[in-house]
Amino acid sequence: MGNRRFTADAVVTCDADDSVFAPGVVDTVNGRIAWVGPADSAPVVDDTVPVEDIGGLLMPGLVNAHCHTPMTLMRGSGDGLPLHRWLTEAMWPREGRMTREDAWWGMTLGSAEMLLAGVTTSCEMYLFEEEVVDAVRESGARLVMTPGVVSALHSSGSDRAAEISDFFSRYHDPSGRVTVGIAPHSAYDLGVAAVVEFAELARSLDTVLHVHLAETREESTELEDAYGHSITRILHDHGVFDGRVLAAHCVWVDAADMELLAANGVAVAHCPVSNMKLGSGIAPLAAMREAGVTVGYGTDGPASNDSLDLWEEVKVAALLAKVHALDSTVISATESLAMATRYSAAAVGLDDTGFLAPGNALDMIRIDLEQSTFVPMTDTDELLAHLAWSGSSREVTDVWVAGDKVVAGGEVLSIDTERAIAEVRQRALRLARG
Repeated sequence: MGNRRFTADAVVTCDADDSVFAPGVVDTVNGRIAWVGPADSAPVVDDTVPVEDIGGLLMPGLVNAHCHTPMTLMRGSGDGLPLHRWLTEAMWPREGRMTREDAWWGMTLGSAEMLLAGVTTSCEMYLFEEEVVDAVRESGARLVMTPGVVSALHSSGSDRAAEISDFFSRYHDPSGRVTVGIAPHSAYDLGVAAVVEFAELARSLDTVLHVHLAETREESTELEDAYGHSITRILHDHGVFDGRVLAAHCVWVDAADMELLAANGVAVAHCPVSNMKLGSGIAPLAAMREAGVTVGYGTDGPASNDSLDLWEEVKVAALLAKVHALDSTVISATESLAMATRYSAAAVGLDDTGFLAPGNALDMIRIDLEQSTFVPMTDTDELLAHLAWSGSSREVTDVWVAGDKVVAGGEVLSIDTERAIAEVRQRALRLARG
């Protein structure tokens, strides 16, 4: 990879200071950022260093904090059903017929879709973890793989804990593009004791526990009646939050629950589009942030969204928060962009991506500013507003992961997308027919 300099009309860093440089420069060394800042302050570089005057806008790649990407194979299935019926009638029967090769093609197509949208990292909760890793290694994206644990497997006699431990030892690589966590589906599916078991395993491996929490109002009613507390309080009381935890959804949490999440450092993956489509409710985004909870954005699976375009979450999450609070000042454009980048990265356990800063991995995307959606642009605030409220995958032209270019001119370089589409189309028909 060597040294390289990128110059652009604007660099939006999404760092803790929300720094924007227009024009800006990003210097890289061997796939990592060496310097980022205003063009007129850039350090002198040797004549041998390639300079790419790329124009447009450079920013960190987006981070999808909660996804089940191989579900591209079930996209559109069960449309209009609420969560429980959607799972039991549409998703789980088809997933039960999936092969490892099906999962590989489903992940391959979804990885291409995310890269084209400027999503450089996804946190996947799914089975077939070997195939998911292999597919993402082929695509060149960054992956937080959290192998799923569901009741059907856990009760079948298989030693899922041993399988995940072995998988962790073989694939977890914090210095590379793949890290590994653990994903018990939920307390309502597995029971509290099983979630506790896998939380203990996650702590012993010092890795992320990824679990669905309080997605719908009804899902944990039996547990809450039995224990006399909210499901959030139940998991807290059983020590589940003692380690590093990523809780997906958290739609039905009250002020006391949010205090517990914040006090224990539990991060939340907020998936507003999926929550709306399934009629699950509106998560209290502004209140969670005010309570001090780290919140990142996720698309959820492509069968419940039905897109993997995280730009939709950037816009919808903030607008939902505004209308829910009847207050247009809650969740600014800058905050929403941060929740798709640096906060999402922090939520999934990554500290060297999600923002452009020296030492970080060069996970970066280019946005074409020669679009009507970026006109007019008289100051930095307008630039950020355009990114948050009218930014989309259509404007992403180029994508780098760990310094490697994986999308150029709106084309994925690492995946035969035509074949992936054909494979998923054919395999999805087989799964639907039973």
